[in-house]
Amino acid sequence: MSKVKNTTPRRRKGRGTLSIIAGLLLASGIIRLGTHATSAFAFQSAPEVASTPIEEPQVCPDNAELEEVISALKRREEKLDAREKEIARRSETLEIQQAEAEARIASAKAEEEKLRLTMAAASSAAEDDVSQLTKVYANMKPKQAAGLFEEMDPEFAAGFLGRMAPGAAAQVMAGMTPKAAYAISVVLAGRNIGAGSK
Repeated sequence: MSKVKNTTPRRRKGRGTLSIIAGLLLASGIIRLGTHATSAFAFQSAPEVASTPIEEPQVCPDNAELEEVISALKRREEKLDAREKEIARRSETLEIQQAEAEARIASAKAEEEKLRLTMAAASSAAEDDVSQLTKVYANMKPKQAAGLFEEMDPEFAAGFLGRMAPGAAAQVMAGMTPKAAYAISVVLAGRNIGAGSK
């Protein structure tokens, strides 16, 4: 058998693409012509704008009115300047008063610290004196110390006896009359009764 040749001519590749590009260019040209034509028609058919009469420019006020406005502005400016100066003066006065107050506060704090140190020194000195006197009473013979403590106010005597060592305090109280020893014992016992409730 012999082969039969196909008699239909083959299409060349690329012809379809060229026709599409040519069609697009043609469509683009038509669209451009259409927009320019529309603008031209719109320009021709535009209605004429009615002319509005031009108003005459307003006349400036005369010199008397201007001078009155200027003088009013000057008066207002002078008032504002005076007010500004008054505010500045008050502000300066307040700053001076604040500086003085701060100096007084610093001085008061320094004096307070000085007083605290003086009181601490005095308290320490008084404590040293009482401790020294307590040692003197503790080193005395119990009968001699008992005679002194009987002459003292019970609260005052209780202060010294409370600071003494228990053995020395017991010997001194043993040498005292029962009435004096009882009064001092009541004061010593009553010192710390309210301490737990505070």
